[in-house]
Amino acid sequence: MSRFAAAIAEQIWDMKYRFRDADGTLHDLTVEDSWRRVARALAAAEADPAVWEARFYAALEDFRFLPAGRILAGAGTGREVTLFNCFVMGTIPDSLAGIFQALKEAALTMQQGGGIGHDFSTIRPRGAPVHGVGADASGPLSFMDVWDAMCATIMSAGSRRGAMMATLRCDHPDILAFVDAKRDPGRLRNFNLSVLVTDAFMAALDADADWPLIFAGRTFATVPARALWDRIMRATYEVAEPGVIFIDRVNAMNNLWYAETIAATNPCGEQPLPPYGACLLGSLNLARLVRDPFGPDAALDLAALDDLVAVAVRMLDNTIEASRFPLPEQAAEARAKRRLGLGVTGLADALAMLGLRYGSAEAAGLAEAWFQRIARAAYLASSALAREKGPFPLFEADRFLASGTMARMDEEVRAAVARDGIRNALLLSVAPTGTISLFAGNVSSGIEPIFATAYRRRVLMPDGNRSEEEVTDHAVALWRARFGDAPLPAHLVTAGELSPAEHLRMQAAAQRWVDSSISKTINVPADIAFEAFRDVYRLAWETGCKGCTTFRPNPVTGAVLEAGAATAPPGAPAAGAGAAPGGAPAEAPRSVPLARPVALEGPTYKLTWPVSEHAIYITINDIDTGGRRRPFEIFINSKNMEHYAWTVALTRMISAVFRRGGDVSFVVEELKAVFDPRGGAWIEGRHVPSILAAIGSVIERHLVAIGFIAAEGRGLKADPGAHDGVAGSAPAGKACPACGAPGLVMIEGCMTCRACGHSDCS
Repeated sequence: MSRFAAAIAEQIWDMKYRFRDADGTLHDLTVEDSWRRVARALAAAEADPAVWEARFYAALEDFRFLPAGRILAGAGTGREVTLFNCFVMGTIPDSLAGIFQALKEAALTMQQGGGIGHDFSTIRPRGAPVHGVGADASGPLSFMDVWDAMCATIMSAGSRRGAMMATLRCDHPDILAFVDAKRDPGRLRNFNLSVLVTDAFMAALDADADWPLIFAGRTFATVPARALWDRIMRATYEVAEPGVIFIDRVNAMNNLWYAETIAATNPCGEQPLPPYGACLLGSLNLARLVRDPFGPDAALDLAALDDLVAVAVRMLDNTIEASRFPLPEQAAEARAKRRLGLGVTGLADALAMLGLRYGSAEAAGLAEAWFQRIARAAYLASSALAREKGPFPLFEADRFLASGTMARMDEEVRAAVARDGIRNALLLSVAPTGTISLFAGNVSSGIEPIFATAYRRRVLMPDGNRSEEEVTDHAVALWRARFGDAPLPAHLVTAGELSPAEHLRMQAAAQRWVDSSISKTINVPADIAFEAFRDVYRLAWETGCKGCTTFRPNPVTGAVLEAGAATAPPGAPAAGAGAAPGGAPAEAPRSVPLARPVALEGPTYKLTWPVSEHAIYITINDIDTGGRRRPFEIFINSKNMEHYAWTVALTRMISAVFRRGGDVSFVVEELKAVFDPRGGAWIEGRHVPSILAAIGSVIERHLVAIGFIAAEGRGLKADPGAHDGVAGSAPAGKACPACGAPGLVMIEGCMTCRACGHSDCS
């Protein structure tokens, strides 16, 4: 009998975690083989490997402890890969040589599958003089574009794409441009962005004071603190970025306050790290520890939790020895501090099984008690390991005991650390666990609420295509197994039913006992008013969180998960199955191409490629089908005869695809993924890897402008005016006077064309 609760779980194991050779030869025939491989590899560091292999296997069995994906995929394979999920890279020097050395280190790290975080605050602002060369600096955002192109080129191992975090201090002169960077749907697509917010800025905000923008002791400008804060909140509301990191709080609460300064985090924000720091992650599956779910005796097995924590701490500590590191600096940092990131998943499911509403005061109180128990067990386990194997090399008892975390610990824990030391400088972190949570039977992810009782999940396949699966939440599946078609209990709520304050209540409850940080997204509905949204980051600050990220569905970022019907009768097709985002029936590709009308309209775009003396002209004609604009044909022309054959081929092939209908946005992704071995070019301050990628970007801008895709070739665009899951036709908008594309929008008081960038304020 299969260990997997759903087909998608087995698919994820097969695609991401199953050990096979490059020629397809399988080593893991079952998931038990994968667990045995990981347990054996991590037990190799022990004096008695056989004993610990059995205990490690028992922890992994039945998905009770979920090491992060890099460990599941890499441990015991013999491959030269890192078992650490992500890294914060070294401080970027403010020199061209130093910047590109940092880029090289980032590329080497991503090549081994590690996500990266960078603080770009050390790079001088745009327009600042570069002494000795008679030029002005291009600023940190221009170099972020270089990193973005590198990430798209390297990609991560397997089918997972690269991930990066970029931070910038709130007092950097380029902070306004950073805040608005994601308004361009094609820019920095491989980055998450967060503003480093200081205590001084929050004080200036409270005082409604002016805020200086400073670099290297020079004040470049002064802005009202409230204006900068409102700019952050407006961008977050409209395009879901940037997030905020309360960086002074992070450093003040750090166990290693005496040994390091933090200025960046890993890509998802759960681990603020020093230069060359790495995050080593694993999650306790709380949903698997609930006895009698939904029954009268429902309770979390606390004794089992204590035991699982102790074993998990040992497994993660051994991973430091088992792992490769892309750079020697990363290995030295990991071994000097032995930082771990033990977290949880399935919290919302566990609360639901006990009859508690996620976001309620009762649920937050119980979650805090659970995290206190986990923290206590983890610190005692790490202290016991220090007695056996020695404390982390930079341990200083008096200074460590003076940290904010240790101040909250009970006397037994403090006495153990004072007596024996501690093996790991930091132990707790809550990571996003979307993929491993699906692997474990679709338990609720991390400390997030249940996203939906049932939904469609888009999965990136190894060949670059995406598949969609209908998935039922683990707690809901248990309810159905026990009570059949009885209505779900009222306390079982989903993300869309929660207020921002309820989200933050849960994050703050967990943060009190998490010595590192938490990756959590405050999901809000698309129709939430800005006035109801604007204080979410302020509330995160007031409740003691170390950072905050939000997501409101919007035309720029789209969505990864889409809710389906939770209560469809057995055998009935799920709502949304075979549907486009927003609930509209998906238009399947036609077996017979659409007939061409006598006349069609469409804009012509001029594309100048720096190494060609002749421009390329791209005309895209659209057609109206069912009240919705969609691309119908493309013409690519140039005087340069070198381009003639392939421009004719592209014209015919892409037009043929367009005329077949369906979701043709893959054309954008395929073209933008083409890299010219002779090198790309810089266009409008961005590196474009090939002329074909530039054509792909033009097509993408056009499809966004007509409302056909959300952004970045991510699929059909939902109608922003849809209600009750029924999509209508997106309004085309006023035609741009420069390029003719429909879709002029108001941005910061200016009518702006998303297709060509024309603005009536320029």
